[in-house]
Amino acid sequence: MAFVPTLELHDNTIPGLLRRNAQRVPENDCVVAPEFGVRWSWKEFDRRTGVIARGLYALGVRKGDHVAIWATNVPEWMLIMFATSKLGAILVTVNTNYKQFELNYLLSQSDAKMLVMIPEVRGNDYIEHITGLMPALLTDASDSVAEAKLPFLKRVVLIGESPKKPRGMYAFDELYALAETVPEALVEESIAGLSTHEVINMQYTSGTTGFPKGVMLTHHNITNNGQFMGDCMKLTEEDRLLIVVPLFHCFGCVLGVMSCLTHASSMVLMTRYNPRQEMEIIQQERCTAVHGVPTMFIGMLEHPDFDQFDFSHLRTGIMAGSPCPIKTMRDVTGKMHLSELTITYGQTECSPGMTMSRTDDPLELRVSTVGKVLPHTQGKIISPETGLELPRGTPGEIVTRGYHVMKGYYKMPEATRAAIDPDGWLHTGDIGTMDEDGNFRITGRLKDMIIRGGENIYPREIEEFMYTHPAIRDVQVVGVPDEKYGEEVCACVIFKDGCAATDEELIEFVRSGMSRYKAPRYIMVLQEFPMTASGKIQKYKLREMGVEKLNLQAAANIETA
Repeated sequence: MAFVPTLELHDNTIPGLLRRNAQRVPENDCVVAPEFGVRWSWKEFDRRTGVIARGLYALGVRKGDHVAIWATNVPEWMLIMFATSKLGAILVTVNTNYKQFELNYLLSQSDAKMLVMIPEVRGNDYIEHITGLMPALLTDASDSVAEAKLPFLKRVVLIGESPKKPRGMYAFDELYALAETVPEALVEESIAGLSTHEVINMQYTSGTTGFPKGVMLTHHNITNNGQFMGDCMKLTEEDRLLIVVPLFHCFGCVLGVMSCLTHASSMVLMTRYNPRQEMEIIQQERCTAVHGVPTMFIGMLEHPDFDQFDFSHLRTGIMAGSPCPIKTMRDVTGKMHLSELTITYGQTECSPGMTMSRTDDPLELRVSTVGKVLPHTQGKIISPETGLELPRGTPGEIVTRGYHVMKGYYKMPEATRAAIDPDGWLHTGDIGTMDEDGNFRITGRLKDMIIRGGENIYPREIEEFMYTHPAIRDVQVVGVPDEKYGEEVCACVIFKDGCAATDEELIEFVRSGMSRYKAPRYIMVLQEFPMTASGKIQKYKLREMGVEKLNLQAAANIETA
C-alpha cells in the first residue's frame, strides 16, 4: 500500500479510529503478544474491547471516571486502554517501577476510582504495595474496599493469576462474565456521545519543585500527534511496529499505539526489554519498525548473537529519550537495516511530540538535531529573561503552541499557568537552538531534570524522599555525565551533627523505597552547598564538583562533544 501523508487535523476519537480500522482491514493483525500467544485482528480487538468496556461498566466505571493501570506491556493493558476510551473514562498510567510511596501519591492525587494491575514485576510486589495502602483488600469481599486515605478508589482488578490475590480484588477474567449483565447498545451509545476534545488520558510527569503532576490529554491531542508522527515514519497498514518501550509512558502509548492506530499498523508487544528476545521477535514477526532509546539499540548491536538474526524487513521507527551517538546511528541504519529511523523531541505536556526528523533526512542531521516541528505545530526559541523570540542559531528556551498542548495539570491550576503562558505557548524548560532550515537542537535545560538512559528523573522527588532518612540534614540531587546512560544520579548530602551513613546505606535506602532507577549511583558528602548571594543553591556547581571528584571528565567530554 502506498503511503499518503496527512495534511489536516482530524476530529476522530480513539474508538472511532478503532472502528474505522475494524471495518477497513478487519482481518489484519492489530495486537500481537508472542509471550502470551495473543494475536488479535482489528475486528477481534474491537469486539473484545467492547466486552471489557461492558465489564468495567458493570463495576461502576462511568464517563469521566479515572481508571489507573499499573502493568507492563501485557495484552490486557491494550484492552483497558481502548475499553476505557469507549466509556469516556480517563486512563491514568502508572510507572511500573513505582513502589508504595509513589503509588500512594498518584492514586490519591489522581482521584482514581479503579486500579487495574499485575501481581508483580522483577521482585517489585504490587500486591504487597496496594494491600499496604488498602488493608481491607485482604479481608473484604464486598463490592467496595475504599480506605480513608484513598477515598475515591473503590475497586482493584488483578491481571493474571497469583496465589497472593486478596479476597477484595477482582480477577481480570471476571470482567467477561460481568459484561453479560450490560447491553452492547450502552457502549455504542457511549462511543457516539464522545467528543474529540474530552480528556481521555492522564500521564504523570514531575517537575523541579514538587511531586508528579497529572498531564491531561485529549483524544484530539494524542491521536493527531500519533497521526503526524506516523506520517513522519511513512507508516501504512502493512507495517508492524515492535513496542517494547513502556505503554505507561508517552513513548509507548502515543509514539507507539497512537501512531499505529491512526495508520492501521500492527502492534507487536514485549513486556520488558531483553535484547535477545527483542531480536527473536523482530525476526519471528517480521517487524518493519521498532522504537527505543539509544541504549536499547546498543544492547542489540553488542549482543553476541546479533549476527544470527535477520533484520532485512526492518525499515523505520523512533529513537528518542537521549542523544544518539553517530556510530550507533550508523550501525543501526546499516547493520539493522533501519535506514529510515527517525528522531523525536517533545515532552508529555505536548502529547508528546513537538519536532521530528523525516525518513529522508541525512544521517548527520538525524544525529545532530531533533528535526523540524510537526504539522500544525509551532515552535520558537525565546529569551528566558525577556520572553522575546531570539534569532536563528541563538540558544534560548524552546516553547511550542498548537493542538498538541495539554489541557493542563490535574488539580494544579497554578502549575498549569506557569507552564502555559496567556498566549498558549507551552514553556518546555529546555534550552536549544533553531537553524535557518527550522531544525531544532537541544543544548541544555533550564530545569534540573536528569535523563538516565531515556528515563526522566526529577531531583526534587528523590530529595523529598531522602529527607526522611534520619541522618540527613540537607540533600541536593544532580545529574552527572555517564558514558553508557548519558547521565547518572548523584546525591550531595549534608549530615546532621553527630550522624553518618555509608554510601551503600543511602543508595539502598532510596532503592528500597522508590523506583530502582531513581537510586543514586554516587553519593557526595559535603559540609555546605555552593550558593548565590541571594541564597539559591547553585546546582550547576554541584554537577561540576561531581565531575571533578568522581573523575567523570571523559564522560563529560563525550557528552559535550
